Amino acid sequence: MSDSPAPLADPHTVFDTTEGRRSVVVLGSTGSIGTQAIDLALRNPDRFRVTALSAAGGRVGLLAEQARRLRVDAVAVADEGALPALREALAGQYGSEPQPEILAGPGAAAELAASPCHTVLNGITGSIGLAPTLAALEAGRTLALANKESLIVGGPLVKAVAKPGQIIPVDSEHAALFQALAAGTRADVRKLVVTASGGPFRGRSRAELEQVTPQDALAHPTWAMGPVITVNSATLVNKGLEVIEAHLLYDIPFDRIEVVVHPQSYVHSMVEFTDGSTLAQATPPDMRGPIAIGLGWPGRIPDAAPAFDWSAASTWEFFPLDDEAFPSVGLARHVGELGGTAPAVFNAANEVCVEAFLSGRLPFNAIMDTVTEVVAVHGSDAQGTSLTVADVLEADAWARARARETAAKYSGGAAGDDAAQPAEARA
Repeated sequence: MSDSPAPLADPHTVFDTTEGRRSVVVLGSTGSIGTQAIDLALRNPDRFRVTALSAAGGRVGLLAEQARRLRVDAVAVADEGALPALREALAGQYGSEPQPEILAGPGAAAELAASPCHTVLNGITGSIGLAPTLAALEAGRTLALANKESLIVGGPLVKAVAKPGQIIPVDSEHAALFQALAAGTRADVRKLVVTASGGPFRGRSRAELEQVTPQDALAHPTWAMGPVITVNSATLVNKGLEVIEAHLLYDIPFDRIEVVVHPQSYVHSMVEFTDGSTLAQATPPDMRGPIAIGLGWPGRIPDAAPAFDWSAASTWEFFPLDDEAFPSVGLARHVGELGGTAPAVFNAANEVCVEAFLSGRLPFNAIMDTVTEVVAVHGSDAQGTSLTVADVLEADAWARARARETAAKYSGGAAGDDAAQPAEARA
């Protein structure tokens, strides 16, 4: 999957450094990344102007409030059924004042991503973020990418349209690697070290995970995230996706990308260089720092996030990954090496299984058992760099149907039609 002569994300190559306030479109504005990005923009009105917002449609009251506070030009919801409620919410916020343009439907976020602006922050969760990612890149926008799934499922598509320096990663791990890589050249890199908190089940064996509940899985020890990402952290699927993402962003082979468990979540990732030195990027767990890098690079936003109190004693621990209890990282490496539509199958099957688990229809260990079986049935394909959006969508639909069928064996019944939809469509 790595045919490009240069990495997608390169801190040494800045795509656009337009002076003055940067105009920003925020996709997924009512989610965790979106709300923190808006907080950052409101605290730095001299640096950023948010011009448009998109959301799934489940929190139209918040979306309308955000639109009024930011005085945006346009708002969008993916769920057309939410349009009447959005109009009512906007009327309540704006009164007799002029309202922003309203867009609705599955293509609304992509339309906003291509609208005039400097930066598009893609904070959508799930593979539905692929179309807005491609739209932003094709329109020549700087892409602050928090939607890892769009890169996972459409890696060759993204690599075909992205220009050097056009993507700035917003994941805490990839923002950390991005910053550490600024200290050397690509030839200097020996390996990337991606850190994992270990989630709420760190240290448990596979047998001890048999009876864990959704409530147990959602009790993350260090990060406050949405339910899908939090469960992905509990299974370490999130870390597997980040390994594939690191490979695509930085053009580093899979055998030079390592995962280590770091419970405190202070060190967000590390780069080991050929001279034996390792550079680590560290901050207290807070996504506003990575978001600030995504929106402001190559500049830094003062006081974007808290810093450490170095006068206070603290202990930082690192442990090897337990591949038996958490096989997701190894499986992710496998599908990343297969390429083609295999990553899309992995991602789609996992989304179905997470939904079934959260709904109480699938045991925790059966999430990865199901995904593994679906990936094995799919096998490899020959798309490679000729991958198309249609290929991705077809593989996504096949994997969701197969995952529902397979999960039924573990749950004792059908996984349910709700699982057929991407998680972000139900947010």
